[in-house]
Amino acid sequence: MRPEMPHHPSPPHPKSAPQDPRAALFKDPNFRWMTSGSFLSMLGDQFTLIALPWLVLQMTGDTLVLGTVLALISVPRALFILIGGALVDRHSPKQVLMITKYINLVLLAVLAGLVLAGTLTLWMVYALSLGIGLATAFSIPAGTAMMPHVVARSQLQAANGISLGLRQLTMFLGPLLAGLLIALFGAGDAVKEVASAPAHANAAGIGLAFALDALSFAVSAWTLSKVQTHAGNSTPAAAPQAVLASVAQGLVHFWRDGELRTCFLYWSAIALFIMGPIHIAIPVLASSTPALGAAAFGTMVGAHGAGTLLGMVVSGMLPRLRFGSLGMTILAFDAIIGVLFMPLGLITAVWQGATLMLVIGLLGGFMQVSVFTWIQQRVPPALIGRAMSLFMFIFMGLAPISAAVTGWVMKSITLTQLFAASGGTLVVLAAMAFVLTPMRRVTDAAPATR
Repeated sequence: MRPEMPHHPSPPHPKSAPQDPRAALFKDPNFRWMTSGSFLSMLGDQFTLIALPWLVLQMTGDTLVLGTVLALISVPRALFILIGGALVDRHSPKQVLMITKYINLVLLAVLAGLVLAGTLTLWMVYALSLGIGLATAFSIPAGTAMMPHVVARSQLQAANGISLGLRQLTMFLGPLLAGLLIALFGAGDAVKEVASAPAHANAAGIGLAFALDALSFAVSAWTLSKVQTHAGNSTPAAAPQAVLASVAQGLVHFWRDGELRTCFLYWSAIALFIMGPIHIAIPVLASSTPALGAAAFGTMVGAHGAGTLLGMVVSGMLPRLRFGSLGMTILAFDAIIGVLFMPLGLITAVWQGATLMLVIGLLGGFMQVSVFTWIQQRVPPALIGRAMSLFMFIFMGLAPISAAVTGWVMKSITLTQLFAASGGTLVVLAAMAFVLTPMRRVTDAAPATR
């Protein structure tokens, strides 16, 4: 699935083959409708990403409860995301995505209303988190499979670049805006006392954050309704197959591909041992350090998003920059990120945390486009939905499950110890992958047709 860029020395029809594929994309109303709606939805998601952990910490102050809430989102997502990918491969990604948008709209509107009305209790947070997790199990593979149904094959690389860039822009702007919103509207008795831990501060801002996310789903559902899809890059449909059998077929294919199997296993280890603790540790760090707070939490997460966006820009400018091979570069960058994680538990000022998160995001963002494109090129088009659902399962399913375990572990260790252990573990994992696996030999080249 190697995209071919429409750049020709002497095109016979220059108007139909513009030199800049991005300019042609923005002239396409379908692409404009889809990207504008996606941008609003992703921006709204960042408000919930900041507001939900802050809500739980305000209600209980208990990291174990926070881990439980994250698990209620992640467990159903982890269990059903592969089924979601199989369904997307069989049916219309647009229909699946539209249904999930309406479901999320209702769930977030209810959550916002309960917070602002002051009637929210912990069991309601658990129930709504479970519903959000189930909906995202189907929205994630549907969203990642939409692009080939909207733009031409020759425009996929440029379209993916724009989409990923906008996603990172929301990861920069969203946390900053959400943190400021929660900090500015921190008044009222909107959250009911739970477990003898009063939680009145920041309630109005939290409720508004959820309301804005609900509004983003409403608007993005409307823009999605305007998108006209086509067959795109899909291959002729095979005979209908049971969903679980379809999932198994995809997993068998990925396992038999040695390099793909190596990368997926390595990324799974990172998600389990590294990414999960970060989901818990960063909000706890901001809430427990006197010099920090909700705005600082948003600033640090926003700095990571800004660094990731900058890394993607640098990757576009220097696409061939490698330390030997794609696999070697991934391992080297991960080892550096591990070293940068270690001192996070010692920070006493916002600028220190923001600087570390900016550099961590820069290194991670540099590799994202290359990894995303590598998977697209390596996997047959008929398996793209299942491949992307497995990739998202690793980072959006396993990591929050790990976060739930972290909430329990933090009863026995300090934040400083957690960050030092997480960073050190990442360095060790990268070293072990270099020595014991073929990861270092993974290249950018697509495999020969088999």
